[in-house]
Amino acid sequence: MPLSVHPIPDGRRHPAVLVLPGGGYSKHADHEAEPVAAWLNEIGLHCLVLRYRVAPHRFPSALQDAQAAMRWARSGGLGGGIDAGKVGVLGFSAGGHLAAALCNATAEETRPDFAVLGYPVISFKHNAHEGSVQNLLGDEVDLVGRRDQSMELQVTTRTPPTFLWHTADDPSVPVSHSLLYADALARCGVPFALHVFPRGRHGLGLAIAEPGVLQWTRLCESWLTAGGWTASG
Repeated sequence: MPLSVHPIPDGRRHPAVLVLPGGGYSKHADHEAEPVAAWLNEIGLHCLVLRYRVAPHRFPSALQDAQAAMRWARSGGLGGGIDAGKVGVLGFSAGGHLAAALCNATAEETRPDFAVLGYPVISFKHNAHEGSVQNLLGDEVDLVGRRDQSMELQVTTRTPPTFLWHTADDPSVPVSHSLLYADALARCGVPFALHVFPRGRHGLGLAIAEPGVLQWTRLCESWLTAGGWTASG
């Protein structure tokens, strides 16, 4: 399991976040990996970056990798440095789909305590990102497979609190994906925050060069702190 660990070197226990970079289930976007870990360290979170299996591997390989990483984190993989009751997940694009799948899987011990989803692929039925669909499920995708991997249909009252952000004019993964997931969270009474920015291309990551979107990290930090999931929370 290609897992890179980015602890805060102060010898204290901290909450942790599993980072799942995007890439359409065909690759991993580097700018959504280690740079994000550095930001999370800055705000008081240990970080683990997982390069999960992608095509030609199919479902459930990526989910199994994410679940294994969560087990490792909660079982003391950092020598007791992780607060095992405060382990979250952050995913971008297809990594956001994987993060949502992890949040809605039945296994209690691998369900994150909180989630951050950036421009996530959510639905395999409505405005689907067909590249992610085919890379995850193969070329012959049936309606059952699409339904089972449409995360807006998998949300329950056990889904963890979630921070969502998207751009309104995302040309690759329409903003409707985040809206569908937010609606499902609301219907199940799951706490969430949703931020939609007017403009911005897909795959912005930390959005350092996009002043109109850059604030998502500040908004997310405030949300994490309010939830008690950072060193200052």
